[in-house]
Amino acid sequence: MNRSKGPGTKAEPRRAPPGERSARERGLMIQVRGLARSFTLRGQTVDAVRGIDFDVAAGELVGFLGPNGAGKTTTLRMLTTLLRPTRGSGTVAGCDLLADPQGVRRRIGYVAQGGSAWPESKVGEEIELQARLYGLSKTEARQRGALLAERLDLSGLDQRLAKTLSGGQRRRLDIALGMVHEPDLVFLDEPTSGLDPQSRANLWDHVRRMRAEQGMTVFLTTHYLDEADALCDRILVTDEGTIVAEGTPDELKDRVAGDSVTVEVADRVAEAAEVACGLPGAHEVTVVAETVRFRVPRGDAALPDLLRALDSHRITMTSVKVNRPTLDDVFLGLTGRSLRDGEAATPVTEATHAA
Repeated sequence: MNRSKGPGTKAEPRRAPPGERSARERGLMIQVRGLARSFTLRGQTVDAVRGIDFDVAAGELVGFLGPNGAGKTTTLRMLTTLLRPTRGSGTVAGCDLLADPQGVRRRIGYVAQGGSAWPESKVGEEIELQARLYGLSKTEARQRGALLAERLDLSGLDQRLAKTLSGGQRRRLDIALGMVHEPDLVFLDEPTSGLDPQSRANLWDHVRRMRAEQGMTVFLTTHYLDEADALCDRILVTDEGTIVAEGTPDELKDRVAGDSVTVEVADRVAEAAEVACGLPGAHEVTVVAETVRFRVPRGDAALPDLLRALDSHRITMTSVKVNRPTLDDVFLGLTGRSLRDGEAATPVTEATHAA
């Protein structure tokens, strides 16, 4: 349906720019080069996104990972035409981001972080209205709404007001609104923020199933590391408006040198840290309260030496854990900062030992 033309007129096929044809030929759903956005704040220029390059293949589920303020939402707003880039170029869902923003909007779905359902509207009416706005007939809108309600566990809620839904139900309704027109590409901005663990896990299952059934491309922003690890084929790591790394979750974790060992002691934590420093291959030794953390090439092989050394120094250990690298470890190694909120760790240095 072409709502820009009157009855009886025939729309001329739009000739795609060279960059757009290249993206389609390569099977790319997103292709951006040098994309940047600056703001003026109290007379000063602030670079929210500093010029990023990346591609997303058709059918991929890509995570955009970074701390608050890293430029995730600004990037998403540019890709969905809600914010015009200061500079750079992009092709999204086969349409030029700057030259054909309406074409982009017709072909994508967007689930905003703050939600999109009107609180006083009924679930069924809201889905039907969204479908009609995308040009579906009333019959098509109702059929599509019923199908989405079944797939997203919203069946029987069509007469409920949006404001009466649970947090998980509201987020599933938001996803239904973003997918009612069956877009090729869906943007999800922090889709599980504020949900309890069970609701988050259920929503992950829904996203996986919808992607598998419809073959859509999903671009996901999140600050939940387990979410990115569980869902994404590939991850883009961003910090301070730039992309600092990309790859599959396993590829990124392979960049971290060694396993993480966490030891809690009853007292004498400084001596316990010195013991850790003396283990073969130990590095990145830090102390937080009564806890010592460090990395070794193989945590399982280091444990016997650690236990013997602590016992010989008469240091009482209360717990010990060995973990394979995580995405938070990746970010810490790349930026020197953790994605998790928490107490700052104190690095153990030669000066610390001397003190």
